[in-house]
Amino acid sequence: MDSIIIAIVTVAVIGLISGLGLAIASKVMAVPVDEKAEEIKAVLPGANCGACGFSGCAGYAAALSEGKTENTAMCAPGGTAVSVEVAKITGLSAGSVIPSSAVVLCRGTSQNISKRFIYNGVESCKMAAQLFGGPNSCSFGCLGYGDCVAQCEYNAIHLCDGVARINPVACHACKKCVNTCPRGIIKMLPLNMAKAAVLCNNHDKGAQTRKDCSAGCIGCMKCEKACEYDAVKVVNFCAVVDYEKCVGCGKCHEACPVKCIDIMNLKA
Repeated sequence: MDSIIIAIVTVAVIGLISGLGLAIASKVMAVPVDEKAEEIKAVLPGANCGACGFSGCAGYAAALSEGKTENTAMCAPGGTAVSVEVAKITGLSAGSVIPSSAVVLCRGTSQNISKRFIYNGVESCKMAAQLFGGPNSCSFGCLGYGDCVAQCEYNAIHLCDGVARINPVACHACKKCVNTCPRGIIKMLPLNMAKAAVLCNNHDKGAQTRKDCSAGCIGCMKCEKACEYDAVKVVNFCAVVDYEKCVGCGKCHEACPVKCIDIMNLKA
């Protein structure tokens, strides 16, 4: 009996000493909490997408609190409303966030492209692209295995006939799909503004593009010549639109012989 009592007392003493040690350590080694940063973080949407250029919401909140940035309008998912709340906390000026949505610049559906080989590997765009550039005849377009779909937390992306399509109403402009696409064919377009969008990323010469995809840009430069605002340029055999200059007049669309330029007016 004495040995049992001694064992119980010993364990109790060890527990007491350990508890006191942990309590002291928690005080000595405690990390100071930036209350302002915590307050800012609380009004951010919590997407942790990195669209602001920082390591998630906590990183952006810390940067604002520490004066590393004074831009309160860097949170695309939160928009102008979050910028206003952050400005109230920090005393900085509120900014305006232009609403935008991600768009897949590709029309490489099964009707427009063909398959060079049958791919039986991992269902991943990143993995498929490493095997001879992927199974599709166009080595620049959407691979259609849904890496962007898996990344989207808002159910805004769906695969339609082998090409990812994004619902602008559901898109939060977090740019996770932009960053995960191995082809780099997902771009951000402003909402509620008519803008020309080149739905192609093929940088081969026109003759090769015609073989790869019937809806691909052939670099003919007719769109560039038709644009009165110097908003369209053919770069490396593919048309590119400067959205700051584009007024959505539609002349590039009319001039395009393959109709790979659409005038988009995305609505939130």
